[in-house]
Amino acid sequence: MPFTSYLGASPVLGENIYVHESAQVIGDVQIGRDSSVWCNTVLRGDVNRIVIGECSNVQDFAMGHVSHKSASKPDGSPLTIGDYVTIGHSVILHGCTIGNECLIGMGSIIMDDVVVQDQVMVGAGSLVSPGKVLESGHLYIGRPAVKARALSAEEIAYLKYSAEHYVRVKNNYLAG
Repeated sequence: MPFTSYLGASPVLGENIYVHESAQVIGDVQIGRDSSVWCNTVLRGDVNRIVIGECSNVQDFAMGHVSHKSASKPDGSPLTIGDYVTIGHSVILHGCTIGNECLIGMGSIIMDDVVVQDQVMVGAGSLVSPGKVLESGHLYIGRPAVKARALSAEEIAYLKYSAEHYVRVKNNYLAG
């Protein structure tokens, strides 16, 4: 079973979600309606919370984790993923905030306290340093990630399309 409670906190699952049997969803994790969590993904909400919005997908081998609360940082660093977000294969998200209609490219690492605003694309293999803010409507690439350019209207439309495509794929899996 891919769901595990931790210290009394159990995953809260929205309607019509799909979580692959090889995934692990642990502790204080909330997954919104029509979202999906794919093969061998780990969402570990043990020392803080993870919230995933509606119609988002977290693809194979991704890792979502958090930083704990402390006297110097009372809220710690939870992980929040907005609506219509695509998290690519083997992405590491740690205690960051991902806005709505974003795409985080394969193999990227997003560190603590990063804020990715709405409609941002992070290129594959990028590393976003702690505390950085990625501005809406731009492509970020590199290690460390830098703003490369503004997204075109077609690329912005693709961000939501990508997430909607995964809703359709998820529905196929649910239908058997």
